[in-house]
Amino acid sequence: MAHFNIKVAVQKFGNFLSSMVMPNISAFIAWGLITALFIPSGFLPNESLAKMVTPMVTFLLPLLIGYTGGKLIHDHRGGVVGAIATMGVIVGSDIPMFLGAMIMGPFGGYVIKKFDQLIEGKVKAGFEMLVNNFSAGIIGGLLSILSFMAIGPAVDVFTGWLVAGVDWLVGTGLLPLTSILIEPAKVLFLNNAINHGVLSPIGVEQVKQTGASILFLLESNPGPGIGVLLAYCFFGKGTAKKSAPGAAIIHFFGGIHEIYFPYILMKPMLFIAVILGGMSGVFTLVLLGGGLFAPASPGSILAITAVTPHNAGAYIANFAGVIVAALVSFVVGAFILKTGKQSEENIEDAAKKMQEMKGKKSSVADVFASDPGTMPTNVSKIIFACDAGMGSSAMGASLLRKKVKEAGLNITVTNTAISNIPADAQIVITQEELTPRAQNKVPNAYHVSVDNFLSSPEYDSLLARLQDHGTDELHEIVEDAEEKVPGVREHSIEPGIDGDEQEGNELLREENVFLNQQFANKEEAIRFAGRALVNAGYVKESYIEAMIARDELTSTYMGNDVAIPHGTEEAKKDVLKSGFTVLQIPDGVDFDGQKARLIFGIAGKDGTHLEILSGIAVTCSDMENIEKMVKATSARELMNIINVENN
Repeated sequence: MAHFNIKVAVQKFGNFLSSMVMPNISAFIAWGLITALFIPSGFLPNESLAKMVTPMVTFLLPLLIGYTGGKLIHDHRGGVVGAIATMGVIVGSDIPMFLGAMIMGPFGGYVIKKFDQLIEGKVKAGFEMLVNNFSAGIIGGLLSILSFMAIGPAVDVFTGWLVAGVDWLVGTGLLPLTSILIEPAKVLFLNNAINHGVLSPIGVEQVKQTGASILFLLESNPGPGIGVLLAYCFFGKGTAKKSAPGAAIIHFFGGIHEIYFPYILMKPMLFIAVILGGMSGVFTLVLLGGGLFAPASPGSILAITAVTPHNAGAYIANFAGVIVAALVSFVVGAFILKTGKQSEENIEDAAKKMQEMKGKKSSVADVFASDPGTMPTNVSKIIFACDAGMGSSAMGASLLRKKVKEAGLNITVTNTAISNIPADAQIVITQEELTPRAQNKVPNAYHVSVDNFLSSPEYDSLLARLQDHGTDELHEIVEDAEEKVPGVREHSIEPGIDGDEQEGNELLREENVFLNQQFANKEEAIRFAGRALVNAGYVKESYIEAMIARDELTSTYMGNDVAIPHGTEEAKKDVLKSGFTVLQIPDGVDFDGQKARLIFGIAGKDGTHLEILSGIAVTCSDMENIEKMVKATSARELMNIINVENN
């Protein structure tokens, strides 16, 4: 688990660094074009226009990175302070301060964020603008002085060590070994930190001295990636083989290296192919004297061509470096694919895995999305499916069932485990990560993927399409849409009601509502919820590990700051009786990049928990109710908020 946490931390850190650079790629492209066109050795030499080159790389690009880094931490206010702080490292150094901007931008945003939290609610009315402006100015000014006097010189020294290291690698012929670090770093999303934070500043200095730098090609060379994609074109299987040609075009001509990451993740042995391809390409560049006079952003063959020095030798060297890297990567990749396990690769699953590693929506994940199927006519049944059929699918079904009733549609909405999806299912709704499994189970159904069970726009979109298709008659609602498991009775958690009061209170008791909790991570929170279920007599001890396993399979975060950890389908045998526990976490706990402020631990047996879970789902679909529950000062107050919507 410690190894996993370290990997996740590195991936998130890499993605954060990437997030500072990617929004500003257009500025890098503009600088590259101006450099390619107007410097003395450019296509259209112009002494006046060439004056823009140095200020852009010295001031514009670092300031944009610093502003973006600060904004990621504390929105526009953090961005402004981050940019001010970055100015200190720019002026305090003679080299482009991309790395310094990556440090001071987020740091400036963090400092002003902490200051704002410190004074929140303490500023008198009418003085907010005065305090905000002066605090940002003073803090930004102090940070710029700090960066000028300390951070800038420190980065200068560090860069000097890197320059010496690069010179040593070149001198000893070991520069190709950098591919051992660079190629795996791409998949960890550390490539922008390495390329723009380290290699580009050194490369710019080399360009001033020699007119070109090989460092600009260490990371941006598309050869290793195109080699792997071509290997899949010839020797892959299933959707991976079908999608590889399109991915190859996007990668090679569009410069989007991220698109080949899922193909590597499907067969990690292919890391060997891209590493050897990268090493061969770098060796060729060193041998023939290749290099660029500006970074190739994005790393496409077109961008590389644009910033290649305008002489035949440079073009030959750079193209040879790309071709050799592609050939070696292709040969090694083909061997791995041919000799490896002959199974049907699922490129969509690999793309989802890459997106999880990235920690946010991937710009290329939709390229690999599978065909949802054909929208049926005369729909009478919609199935919500999840791994166990006791948590997320039940909540989603409750919400859609309510919308179906309001729309007056004659459709049954039920939930089940993926393994139990009926063969006659017409429409199946699952979490994005589970859609491939559902498609394998019922390939003829129409599949809908959602990433937010509590407030997905897919619900309204689906209903609109159903109405457009003229689904059945609209005057009668099927009462089966509210069907319960046989023998299940209506439950209430409202005090003072006879009969069902005791059974309802058995599901959610005041002593199982925990207010003002704090957790370091989601595993700690899930274990706390599981322990509460064990102590309440709802589940066996082994159910706790099943809750952890279920969340690792697909996140139990439901949207709207709510998570509902529960066990796997196999763990149903460990449930003694149905019950819930509620954790109120005002500051939130991270669930794979999402903040959960309310956690409902679930133990479901024979469907007896579905009624109260339905009420929770409806309540939590409204963010106003979420805010009320997060601010509730007693267990009874929180439970009553759920009950208002449940009635």
